[in-house]
Amino acid sequence: MPNIKGAIKRVKQSAAANAQNSHVKASMRTAIRKADAAILANEENAQELVKVAVKKVDTAARKGLIHKNTAARQKSRLTKKAQ
Repeated sequence: MPNIKGAIKRVKQSAAANAQNSHVKASMRTAIRKADAAILANEENAQELVKVAVKKVDTAARKGLIHKNTAARQKSRLTKKAQ
């Protein structure tokens, strides 16, 4: 643990940011998995789950958690599977 006041604050801030980023990435991965499973099982709510997953991927890309090309690739794969 740092001794300098500013360094202590930065440790707290980065821990909070890390927790938030982890939450966003985890929810994105979960949404992608749910959409994939729904597509494979031919469920009627598959399109809705794909829409949610695309929104989560866009959010992660906007926040800089994943690269924009990675986001585009994931969205493309999901929509291609859904058709």
